[in-house]
Amino acid sequence: MINKKTPPILYVKSGCPWCCDALSYFNAQGVELDVRDVNANPQDMDAMVSISGQTKAPTFVYKDFIVADFSVDEFVNELNEFPHLRQELAIAED
Repeated sequence: MINKKTPPILYVKSGCPWCCDALSYFNAQGVELDVRDVNANPQDMDAMVSISGQTKAPTFVYKDFIVADFSVDEFVNELNEFPHLRQELAIAED
């Protein structure tokens, strides 16, 4: 079965330890991402700033759900406020 939903976007900066942690977390959860390195592409940096209002990564964007400049714990705490998104993204509860 092919899933045609648009994957979440994860804006990252190469070499960023928080970005590496986020990528590891989403990989462990089996979440398919559209990963965009804002250091490699100025248009992605512009898009991230436009969406989140800041220049820090990682920044996660899925529909209207945006979490900017987060640790994995901060992301999970924010996601817990939106159980329907947790279910849509198929992210297991800890």
